Amino acid sequence: MKLIVLLCLAAAACAEKPGRWQSFTATAYSVEGETSSGKQTREGRTVAADHSVLPVGTRIEVQDAGPYSGEYIVQDSGPKIRGREIDIFIDNPAEAKKFGKKTVRVRVLAKPKQEAAKR
Repeated sequence: MKLIVLLCLAAAACAEKPGRWQSFTATAYSVEGETSSGKQTREGRTVAADHSVLPVGTRIEVQDAGPYSGEYIVQDSGPKIRGREIDIFIDNPAEAKKFGKKTVRVRVLAKPKQEAAKR
């Protein structure tokens, strides 16, 4: 019984904690379809990023993006996305264009399983 309690405590201590807030540049895109990860684009869920900074499958929280602030999963990449940049999927092309380019705050909520296993 004590062993079970210790294992539960150890698992809780190793649980992923949200990362620190970082400044990113955000833009928006509206091209629907299959992402580089094989998932379909979905407003309020899909974001593209530089996979060397935010690997596919990373769950992030975005703030300072107005109505598009919230939780996203990195499911896509793009040839113009480099470094600390994200591209938020917005269904409506006019809204995506209106979003423009903004400085937002991003923090990692969960790393993809294969990344977490490397630690």
